[in-house]
Amino acid sequence: MLKGISPLISPRLLEVMASMGHGDELVLADAHFPGESLGKRVVRADGLHIADLLEAILPLFELDSYVPHPLVMMEPVTGDTLDPQVEISYRKSISLTNPDLPPIKRIDRYAFYERAKSAFTIVMTGELAKYGNIILIKGVTPV
Repeated sequence: MLKGISPLISPRLLEVMASMGHGDELVLADAHFPGESLGKRVVRADGLHIADLLEAILPLFELDSYVPHPLVMMEPVTGDTLDPQVEISYRKSISLTNPDLPPIKRIDRYAFYERAKSAFTIVMTGELAKYGNIILIKGVTPV
């Protein structure tokens, strides 16, 4: 156990985050996401909710300040509706360390899948919220 690091972050996830470079993408995927089919590297975080994981990750993970939208989520398929509480809970966790971030960008489901294929890592969580997946783009850690 290390001081100052949330116990929600497994040793494998900590290793992955430390290995990422500027512009690399980390997908926090819900329990229904086809992560094992799409991902070149998958880390399991079963049982964890994404809002809690965001709160644990973001004190250690600099978001990219050189892109207009360092956070990306899936937009609903035609005919589906979003539960606004999902994004609200994510923004609440994110704002603890990043209060001034731009809005979260939404992209088409299949565009999200394509992006996940090239992500550095997909973290499979226990999140059950519909359209609960989010991509974090890693930035440069300030000196």
